[in-house]
Amino acid sequence: MSDLETSLRHLKRGSDELLVEAELVEKLKTGRPLRVKAGFDPTAPDLHLGHTVLINKLRHFQELGHHVLFLIGDFTGMIGDPSGKNATRPPLSREQVLENAQTYREQVFKILDPEKTEVCFNSSWFEKLGAAGMIQLAAHHTVARMLERDDFARRHANNQPIAIHEFLYPLCQGYDSVALRADVELGGTDQKFNLLVGRELQKDYGLPPQCVMTVPLLEGLDGVNKMSKSLGNYIGIYEPPQEIFGKLMSLSDTLMWRYYDLLSFRGEAEIAGFRREVEAGRNPRDVKVLLAQEIVARFHDQAAAEKALAEFEARFRQGILPDEMPEFRLKADSAAGLVITQALKLGGLTPSTSDAMRMIAQGGVKADGEKVCDKALVLPVGAVVVLQIGKRRFARVTVVA
Repeated sequence: MSDLETSLRHLKRGSDELLVEAELVEKLKTGRPLRVKAGFDPTAPDLHLGHTVLINKLRHFQELGHHVLFLIGDFTGMIGDPSGKNATRPPLSREQVLENAQTYREQVFKILDPEKTEVCFNSSWFEKLGAAGMIQLAAHHTVARMLERDDFARRHANNQPIAIHEFLYPLCQGYDSVALRADVELGGTDQKFNLLVGRELQKDYGLPPQCVMTVPLLEGLDGVNKMSKSLGNYIGIYEPPQEIFGKLMSLSDTLMWRYYDLLSFRGEAEIAGFRREVEAGRNPRDVKVLLAQEIVARFHDQAAAEKALAEFEARFRQGILPDEMPEFRLKADSAAGLVITQALKLGGLTPSTSDAMRMIAQGGVKADGEKVCDKALVLPVGAVVVLQIGKRRFARVTVVA
């Protein structure tokens, strides 16, 4: 395999789609560092593991000597990305956007090399563009083309409102690629339309069109929905080591491989070896521990990873948590989630909610090893929790919408 083929294989690892592969090959053949862009709107103050799938791919480009453009959408964040939304997304204030952006720079350098990363803010060119420039930019696209986007098409067909400012978002994201003269833009699969707008705008402005690489959206702890803070199924990269470790250990054995493929820096051959070992009888929990340690060490340090493992073993593995236990997917009884008394009943740990309340009052119920004292405790949608009554009755429950 040639160096070029090896590089391309490395870059495509864990990606969903590459448009256009032949064009990227030609760009790589030039031998110059490519300008690789990814944009993040600071709509929340903290990043979670779902965000890092894309940041990991930026790292892959860096490892091959390319120049990463980490774009913070402090301007577009005030518009609100409508991708995948069935309703208009409330725009954020300038103050909210700037406050959220503060932590992004620190967080991404847990993965990216700061010496090879250029952090950009798109307000720097949009504030200069002005109203007249924005009108000229809007002339580069049509309403018909915008309605080709799945989410816009659905809302239009269902007579749901689409605000005019939402049409501006794909144009602004595309213009970012013009301003940065990007060779490659990365984004989640839900961003494909916006990324392709960038290609078209670059052509209109007389620039070589960028290649587009999409990456999968990481499922959250529930194994169904995209990882999201609003669903409570996320793992924040700034959470305490014990929290990160425990949440990763709560993954189903099937979902664990998805996290390995999209989050681990281990080689493909090593991960394939783990799969063969599990198929041959190795306890998947042992392999899950290795993943949890790797992720904790990345965002904290190795000492924190070792301590988290020791605490986890002390709480769960030393005769407390059985190797096997029943698993249940339980439907939330409200938008907030599922009341723990219902979870205990539906998970087969108590015959009724009144019995569950009595067991809680007696101090006989634990959730993830912690005694439950609140009968009204709500397990949020996306939560994966090990419930325990007494010393021998366990169930792992996942709360779904």
